[in-house]
Amino acid sequence: MRVKTAAKINLALDVTGKLPNGYHTIESVFQTVGLYDEVSVELTEVGIELGCEVPEEFASADPIPCDERNIAYKAAKLFFEENGMDCGCRIHIKKGIPSQAGMGGGSTDAAAVLYCLGELTGKSVSAPEKLGADVPFFLTGGTAYVEGIGEVIKPIADYSGRTLVIAKGGEGVSTAEAYRNIDALEAPHHPDAKALAETIGSAPDRAYEHFGNLFEQAVCLEDVDKLKSAMLNKDALRAVMTGSGSAVFGLFESREQAEICAEKLKKWGYFAAVCETVPESFIVI
Repeated sequence: MRVKTAAKINLALDVTGKLPNGYHTIESVFQTVGLYDEVSVELTEVGIELGCEVPEEFASADPIPCDERNIAYKAAKLFFEENGMDCGCRIHIKKGIPSQAGMGGGSTDAAAVLYCLGELTGKSVSAPEKLGADVPFFLTGGTAYVEGIGEVIKPIADYSGRTLVIAKGGEGVSTAEAYRNIDALEAPHHPDAKALAETIGSAPDRAYEHFGNLFEQAVCLEDVDKLKSAMLNKDALRAVMTGSGSAVFGLFESREQAEICAEKLKKWGYFAAVCETVPESFIVI
């Protein structure tokens, strides 16, 4: 079985606290976007094999482990162990989502493996969050208000069909370091994810007024500043870093405006793609 599996962005992202175990609590609005990895899964008699196809522009920025360290491999292992199955599978991942971008590229691959294995066997896993906090969201995708450590997912009004430019420079962000910087912030301005979720339902064309990301105040990256400025100069309604970085998305009123912006960013040497917000994670191909 072969699927295209979507990336996500955080339309709003706030960090609301820190638990005794060291995990941080968040409020966020997650949105799947039409930037995809391709994942194929084939059942075999025994063992888990994993192959990766990574564009040079991604590989040079952040090598992706193509072995048992990969979350997609871990997903297959969890699936077979939980269901008491002694068969195996062959997984192939063709990357189209930049890594270390705050877009859930690894988590969406893991969700795709769980989805494909579920379709092929009729079975499922009970706790996909064991693989990572973003994995349960990708099993449904769309637009969702997210709380806790990312495990409380509430679908909200559909925000699909909006035109975006997503861009990323060569700089990556360590999530652990980003959270340490969050802890050190004094009197930060907190985005209002609840207000965004409500506005998507009541006045979606004005929802962008509530886009925001607390991590922008904690992660100082020159590329992020340049990308935001360039998008706003090319008529983006709003430009915001996604996740803990380092990708930036800009919302545009027309595809033509978005294409002009993306071409400019590509000429500057950045990864840039025009896509739309989409209502689901998986497209079977």
